[in-house]
Amino acid sequence: MEIAALFVSLIVTFCLFHLTAALALGVSLDAFNQKITLIDDQDDTVDSHVKCKLQNSTRLPAFSMDGDYVIGGIFSIHSYIHTVNSNYTTMPEPVRCKGSINKRELRFSRAMVFAIEQINNNTELLPGIKLGYQIYDSCASVLVTVHVAFQFLNSLDPVFYIGNNCSQSGMVMAVVGESGSTPSISLSRVISSFNIPQVSYFATCACLSDKQQYPNFFRTIPSDQFQAGALAKLVKHFGWTWIGAVRSDSDYGNNGMASFLEAAQKEGICVEYSVSFYRTHPQSRIQRVADVIRRSTAVVIVAFVALGDMRILFEELSREPFPPHQWIGSESWVTSPELTKFSFCAGAIGFGIQKSVIPGLREFLLNLSPSQVAASAVLTEFWEDAFNCKMKKSAVVDMNMCNGTEDLQNLQSQYTDTSQLRITNMVYKAVYAIAHAIHNAVCHRTNGITQCGKLSNLESKQVLTQMKKVNFSQNRYDVSFNANGDPVAIYELVNWRKSETGITEIVPVSVCSDSCPPGTRKVLQKGKPICCYDCIPCPEGEVNNITDSADCLPCHKEFWPNRKRDTCIPKPVEFLSFQDLLGIILAAFSVLGACLAIMAAAVFFHHRTSPIVRANNSELSFLLLISLTLCFLCSLTFIGAPSEWSCMLRHTAFGITFVLCISCVLGKTIVVLMAFKATLPGSNVMKWFGPPQQRMTVVSFTFIQVLICTIWLVLSPPFPIKNLTAYKEKIILECALGSPVGFWAVLGYIGVLAAFCFVLAVLARKLPDNFNEAKFITFSMLIFCAVWITFIPAYVSSPGKFTVVVEIFAILASSFGLMLCIFAPKCFIILFKPEKNTKKYVMNKNVS
Repeated sequence: MEIAALFVSLIVTFCLFHLTAALALGVSLDAFNQKITLIDDQDDTVDSHVKCKLQNSTRLPAFSMDGDYVIGGIFSIHSYIHTVNSNYTTMPEPVRCKGSINKRELRFSRAMVFAIEQINNNTELLPGIKLGYQIYDSCASVLVTVHVAFQFLNSLDPVFYIGNNCSQSGMVMAVVGESGSTPSISLSRVISSFNIPQVSYFATCACLSDKQQYPNFFRTIPSDQFQAGALAKLVKHFGWTWIGAVRSDSDYGNNGMASFLEAAQKEGICVEYSVSFYRTHPQSRIQRVADVIRRSTAVVIVAFVALGDMRILFEELSREPFPPHQWIGSESWVTSPELTKFSFCAGAIGFGIQKSVIPGLREFLLNLSPSQVAASAVLTEFWEDAFNCKMKKSAVVDMNMCNGTEDLQNLQSQYTDTSQLRITNMVYKAVYAIAHAIHNAVCHRTNGITQCGKLSNLESKQVLTQMKKVNFSQNRYDVSFNANGDPVAIYELVNWRKSETGITEIVPVSVCSDSCPPGTRKVLQKGKPICCYDCIPCPEGEVNNITDSADCLPCHKEFWPNRKRDTCIPKPVEFLSFQDLLGIILAAFSVLGACLAIMAAAVFFHHRTSPIVRANNSELSFLLLISLTLCFLCSLTFIGAPSEWSCMLRHTAFGITFVLCISCVLGKTIVVLMAFKATLPGSNVMKWFGPPQQRMTVVSFTFIQVLICTIWLVLSPPFPIKNLTAYKEKIILECALGSPVGFWAVLGYIGVLAAFCFVLAVLARKLPDNFNEAKFITFSMLIFCAVWITFIPAYVSSPGKFTVVVEIFAILASSFGLMLCIFAPKCFIILFKPEKNTKKYVMNKNVS
């Protein structure tokens, strides 16, 4: 008895499902009872094979193919159904679709076929397993969707088999669909009791994330929960605080708009009106909605509306003059270019599903043979509508017969348009998600070989369990589901605009700030999300060659950024060269000074017996002229690229030649003083400072400088370096001092000798001789000391190659000072005033 009761309960359960569908479709209870038959195939025993049969209720699929495991699909290929007025006494006619084919939904359904055929040809995914499919047209109707749901439970067979050999062979393993949220809810409520997983590609209502109500529901499209908040922030970003709101009167529109209004209130946005409608509503209802929009003062309208509903609303608004408005759209319609043909759509912005590419899909869609078209009622209707011909003879006179020359390649249709595969990719991913779930349930990898069993007892519950775990990538698109069956939310910010040619274009702008080009870095704007940033140039000395980089990298110390700061280039090397204008001028003065010294020496040598040459200690004068020539020439060692030898030579040669020069001047000064003392009665000082002592004095003073320079060169000599600190953008080649003590010791010794010579010259400046050389020595030493005193701060503060320029200038200035003050007057007298070049004139005393 218990077994018999069990069978009876099963019969009642299965038949009640069909009873529910029949009632939903308008079938009378009496008619339904007449069509249910209990058939005994064998006998009346408990083990008999019992059938529960619902006649004349089966809908034929739009596309189907048998396989080891069958996947169901349901698409809104048509948008309306014929209205049936039932008297509840006779069996009503089967529900039929009406209206033109939705070519976009047809492409979705064909994409499912493409994905399954691609999987069947895949040797890695479900090898040896053939997937089948049953794809139905729901006519965008909940009634048809529920009817199809029951057929998914028992496939195409209108008979329920109940007995010991009962199996689920007729049940689909999973279902792809539906487009709308409301049909998806109805579909889920029917098939969830049988643990059949449902994967929607376009149902976005946040309510479907409730696993208590919809435990079998998954989707490859993000939930409206994310989109509603994003739309509110988008409106706030543009400062639109006075808006209108319109929605579809469906689960999609009502739930989506409710989430948006809640988010908008938090953002401080005011809503002037919020109205709803549905495409099946009376025309008067849709007209009232259009009138509300026309009368409003808000010029920004947020529309959470399905594509079909939006098309009807725009057509109604276009009946009367309507000024341009800014539309904020949901993902359902914002990526559809057909709606922006209306003049009152000044612009449309919103969040769309990510654009994608499916290799091979376009070729598959266009590869329709006449036999394929003729075998499918849906494809036949599409073909006849697209090419305005009839596949079969009919009573329609003004339509020609299709002759097979029709070409889909040149057909401009949403079916053939694969330029923006958004929702199509959601269908593609849904099929692959189901295939991976079946693969994980029936396939096992052993010793590197994948083996799949064609298990007749595979239950949909196993597929449902595996659906929760799928995680894979297909065509570089990741597919996985969270605990609510939702994918990772990824949107594109879509902005419609009209080009100069008047053609509407779509421009995705998914960033808060423009991309930062190379040479700049991102700096987050205070108080804003991380996608909002300013682009600032890389700091000095740093570069960046990557777009949207948050950091710049410093160049190597010998490199410097180019003008765009996107690459490092070698720093220019700078030194005082003979090609520089400044170097040419200084070299010219150096050679000129040496030539003047040599000319003066020649004049003195030619007139060496004249009184004015003899009176000025000709030996020291010749030695002084030689040292001055060397002083002028040593400045040339400072010009040119520094080398190890030139660095050691320039400072030591300068120090030694100048000490030799000052020693000669000092000797001449002492001779003047001694000569004056020798004229006094009883004085014999000249015998103590004769020519031998004069030579010894010069040699001794010079030897001390030679000793200082030798110690400097031995302990820490000057050497060439690349100065990277004087200038950031260039390298200065210069000579490092090695030991600053040695350098300043050389200069200090020269300074001591110059100061001593200056003091002695001052003391001798008022001696009574007509031609007193001490006066000229005083002036020369005054110039010398002044030059070198000012040299010290100028040398320390001058950057780069100008340090060398200052040093050369000091050498030349002091050398010219000695040359002009000591030798110019004498040469002038010798050459131009020979009458004064007499012993009488030289010895004449001007005592005041």
